[in-house]
Amino acid sequence: MREEEKINAGILFCPGDPELVAIKRKTHNLNVDYNNTYEDEIEKRASILSEIIGEFGEGSRIQGPIFFHYGTHTKIGKHFFGNFNLTIQDDAEVTIGDNCNFGPNVTIVTPIHPMLANERRELLTATGEKKLLCYAKPVHIGNDCWFGASVTVCPGITIGDNCVIGAGSVVTHDIPANSFAAGVPCKVIRKLTEADSMKNKPEILADNVVIEP
Repeated sequence: MREEEKINAGILFCPGDPELVAIKRKTHNLNVDYNNTYEDEIEKRASILSEIIGEFGEGSRIQGPIFFHYGTHTKIGKHFFGNFNLTIQDDAEVTIGDNCNFGPNVTIVTPIHPMLANERRELLTATGEKKLLCYAKPVHIGNDCWFGASVTVCPGITIGDNCVIGAGSVVTHDIPANSFAAGVPCKVIRKLTEADSMKNKPEILADNVVIEP
């Protein structure tokens, strides 16, 4: 079984495998290329992202700098905006739905290392080789989610549609749809309802108008 197949199976794999290293090295170099562009180099940026990300939806944009690990394991929907310092360590699959907005310094991680120090250093493979091994769990984020600054999403997490995750949160458990959640660890504070509409904040809404769904 190839190491990438082991990742998808959720079992231990070797991150130092030459095939995986080649994917990561290419992506890391492309990260540098993207981060060295100017914001108005729209076509150049789009071209680089098309080489990095597995799927990148129409109307999506990333401020940069960016830090993708594999890139090919990430799928991003339409009309996504990622602010400064987006980091996605996508050993396992990462999916992000449509119309999501991420604040600065959002980090999504999927790999997990053994808890015991001696097992982190090396394990014995089926062929009798001593290697550093880890495993990874996918992260799935629904549509219309807003993450505040410095949110960290841990391996294996699913966040439902229409969620707001407060700044600085560390998400260690699944978050159901239509939730406002925050904290370390991140917990659901309450359900989002019509009471949260800007219609109820006329002093902020000013002369703007809410578009009814």
